Amino acid sequence: MILTELKKGQSATIIKVDAPQALKDRLKSMGVCKGELLTVRGCSLAKQTMEIEIEGTLVALRAEEAQKIEVEKE
Repeated sequence: MILTELKKGQSATIIKVDAPQALKDRLKSMGVCKGELLTVRGCSLAKQTMEIEIEGTLVALRAEEAQKIEVEKE
């Protein structure tokens, strides 16, 4: 399943980040990498951005970035 399919409050484990290397590196620097557990904390009204929590850090992602993250729901 893709990260954008999760709803507020749901948790999942990152399975794969299918993005160009530059974006993968940027996401990894924020803790978004394979094997990490994340929780969706919120979404904008039009679902253009998502706020996720990874290891106590809040990260805001654009919808097009979140669509490149494959997760497995907890």
